[in-house]
This record gives sequence, C-alpha cells and structure tokens, in this order.
Amino acid sequence: MNLRPVTTEKAVRLIDVENTLIFEVERRARKEGIRKEIETLFNVKIEKIRSLIRNNKKFVYVRLKPSHQAIDVATKLGMI
Repeated sequence: MNLRPVTTEKAVRLIDVENTLIFEVERRARKEGIRKEIETLFNVKIEKIRSLIRNNKKFVYVRLKPSHQAIDVATKLGMI
C-alpha cells in the first residue's frame, strides 16, 4: 500500500487540534488494511478512520488515540 501524507494548512491544523493525520492512499485500499499498516509502521494506536474520495483520489483521516500524539508521527514524516 502506498501512504502519502498530506501537508496542507488544514492537515497541520488537524494535527494540532484533533490529533488527526491525513494520508492519500490507493483508491482500492480498505480501512482495515490502512489501520494495520499505520499501526505497525508508526507504532501507534488508531481511534477512528474516516475516508473521502475527491477527484478520483482517496484520502483517509486517521485520528490517533489520546495516548499517542499525531505531532510525533508528523515529525517523523518530516511534515513539521
């Protein structure tokens, strides 16, 4: 699976305010597979995943559990 982090102003605001990361994924990707991959890659626990398809691209909003900080994952990815 190909995870591409989204680094817009809205994405950075969601990291700070809602502990949420935004990724662009393959259109065929399912939430269960996305959850497993993110949890193993970044060693975090996910509270909720929401998906959005816009302009034939699929974006997922990944809210982490309060015990894990999205800012730490964003720093590892070089977003912040």
